[in-house]
Amino acid sequence: MDGHQGLAASPWVLRWAPLLRPGSRVLDVACGSGRHARLFAAAGHAVTAVDRDAAAIAALATVPGISARCADLEGGPWPYGGQSFDAVVVTNYLHRPLFAALVAAVAPGGVFIYETFAVGNERHGRPSNPDFLLRSGELLEVVRPALDVVAYEAGFFAQPKPAVLQRVCARRGSAADSAQTALFPSNS
Repeated sequence: MDGHQGLAASPWVLRWAPLLRPGSRVLDVACGSGRHARLFAAAGHAVTAVDRDAAAIAALATVPGISARCADLEGGPWPYGGQSFDAVVVTNYLHRPLFAALVAAVAPGGVFIYETFAVGNERHGRPSNPDFLLRSGELLEVVRPALDVVAYEAGFFAQPKPAVLQRVCARRGSAADSAQTALFPSNS
């Protein structure tokens, strides 16, 4: 696992981060070295970062605003059963048995930001195993009908490196949030 060492935050995550209310509780799943956990903590959010890489988690444990947890998300039980978060963020990670738990962890008014590789990526590098590549439209199927889709993209992206991706930003609606949410946050 490379842990996303030295990588900048995903432009997709940056684009939708303004949807979070100040002081949100954020779950960064399969966080690696914590590029997104660090981003959200620096913005004043309370971040829970989880990954199976003990060294990466140990490095995050000392970062203010981050509660870091080492857990095997594929071989062990879901460590956040019954808990909800104002945002659930997942990038470059796919373990289909977690989909229901991830969507259930989004609190009312909360945001779900997910981006990972899709079928066709095998022409551009890793991952190339179909078990780790989303099928056409799969992220839309994951979030609907429980969450409202704010934005979805799928296809070939040349930056930051050539890859075939699916990206979704969705939220769990509530009357109060739908009246106050800006549908088109500024691109950072």
